[in-house]
Amino acid sequence: MRILLVEDDASLRSIVAQRLRAECFAVDIAADGEEGSYMARTNPYDVIVLDNLLPKKTGVMVCEDIRRTGNPVPILVVSVLNDTKQKIDLLSAGADDYITKPFSFDELIMRIRALLRRPQRYEGTIFTLGDVTIDTRQQSVKRGRKHVYLTRKEFMLLEYLLRNRGNVISRGMIMEHVWDMSSDPFSNTIESHILSLRRKIGDKQSKRLIQTVPGRGYKIEVF
Repeated sequence: MRILLVEDDASLRSIVAQRLRAECFAVDIAADGEEGSYMARTNPYDVIVLDNLLPKKTGVMVCEDIRRTGNPVPILVVSVLNDTKQKIDLLSAGADDYITKPFSFDELIMRIRALLRRPQRYEGTIFTLGDVTIDTRQQSVKRGRKHVYLTRKEFMLLEYLLRNRGNVISRGMIMEHVWDMSSDPFSNTIESHILSLRRKIGDKQSKRLIQTVPGRGYKIEVF
């Protein structure tokens, strides 16, 4: 899952981005409202974490910019302000949730995961497909009774494919949602991670869990 973090405090921005990446999110960052608004409107994100008091454009203005384009991406606003009028203004502008500073990182993650569940056709943090079980909260994978060790990026790739099971996912979609904008779109990193993922989960040629759709991308079938 790919997150845009818009925060002008460099120290807090670095800490939050680091913690989010440790939770298996791809993270892009913006340091002011104008940059955040542009990035949100020109890139696909699964969640936007948006500070309210920003240089150049406020959180309210950024929310209005995003919603004006018809983009339904979930927006979680972070602010030092805790007054009712401020919350009403932000929710009216299109924010989905609001958390005040200082906040615990566990609460931030809980709210992000809650927003991720809203637009999906299913709920929960545990997904089962055949004999493969993935727990997004524990970041664990099992095939049958055997625990499977995946790198952080392999886990993110498998989770994204599972969340979109039944659909063909193009290489571009994977790059947009599993890797951040600093990644080289012309490298073979996706193919390398698919090969490694198949090897680790014991994905046999005779019965592929992760299917290659020639010329289109990859697909996990609904069982």
